[in-house]
Amino acid sequence: MNFAKHWAATLDDYAIDLAWSPLPGDGQDKHRAGSSQQWCDGTLLAVASAAGGVTLYDAATGAVKHALPGHENGANALAWMPAGSQPSALNSQLTLATGGQDGCVRFWDASTGAQTAEAKLGNSWVEHLAWLPPGNAERSTPNAQCLFAAAGRKLVALHPDGSIAHAFPDAPKTIAALAGRPDGSAVAAACFGQVVVWDATTFAAQKEFSYGNAIYALTWSPDGRWLVAGCHDNSVHLWVPAEDLELHMSGYETRLKELSFSHDSKWLATGGGRDVCVWDCAGAGPEGREPLQLPQTNRTTAVAFQHSHGLLATGDGGGVFTLWAPTRKNPMVAEVKMPSPATKFAWSADDALLAVGTEQGSVYVFRTA
Repeated sequence: MNFAKHWAATLDDYAIDLAWSPLPGDGQDKHRAGSSQQWCDGTLLAVASAAGGVTLYDAATGAVKHALPGHENGANALAWMPAGSQPSALNSQLTLATGGQDGCVRFWDASTGAQTAEAKLGNSWVEHLAWLPPGNAERSTPNAQCLFAAAGRKLVALHPDGSIAHAFPDAPKTIAALAGRPDGSAVAAACFGQVVVWDATTFAAQKEFSYGNAIYALTWSPDGRWLVAGCHDNSVHLWVPAEDLELHMSGYETRLKELSFSHDSKWLATGGGRDVCVWDCAGAGPEGREPLQLPQTNRTTAVAFQHSHGLLATGDGGGVFTLWAPTRKNPMVAEVKMPSPATKFAWSADDALLAVGTEQGSVYVFRTA
């Protein structure tokens, strides 16, 4: 495998979030069929600076396509509308949502850089955004597509025009994590003491799970079976909502924020210390099993599996990031030393490019094919 730096950029502050635009039209099907150059076709990388600005970069060249004003005082999160809802024309009317410290969610047309809508959610920071892919006929058009946004104790579902589709009851505490189920049927919201799974069509609560501590991260497995939380008490907690199964793995060195599933839902990578643990979630799940351990020299800062292939990117506090093929006898594939630690990884939709945001505001894009 070839692995090399493709381009780099510098922000005015900490890279707080980054995400690749979805491949337009049937791009996902093309990359599954074997295209290794799909990333050239209109793909954009959106990067949010902690200072508030949001920049859209061209994937092929690293050129700035648009510098968006973002949010006064600071940006927190960004999310692209899923590919199933986008027009088929390349790079045409791709919609990006951003949330900031100003309590606003803003919607942007990525083809022009223009703000198209805004929703003010109050004075609390908008820290979590989750688009749900259209999971049924009712949500199969752009007008029916919903973005779930969390600000303080508030959770709302928004249409792309900024109007509120539904306002949920206030959570007991500040919402600390949000995760959409991959099939678009539900969204999970976590606060201190509980996780609630909300139905994306009826907006009714499907499941409520109690947990006696703070939760920092949530993720679903790609097959939608597992809902996993990274917790303040140095642990990982897992639920299988359809089976009323609940598992727990403790003993991490630190509180846990780093979670990522492999594309086949078998492997769960977790931070929470120096070495990355990779758990086998097949069958009855990981409880009682020994994880694969991928060694690092400093505390883990980020983990990310590819979308459709087997590579795992991990970063540590010393500025090293590593590519692994976890199940191989010799799992390390490549290692890169950066001037500052990685804050976020993002794989392009076809897995050909890996974007790395760092604490000092650098963004590096590496080519894997």
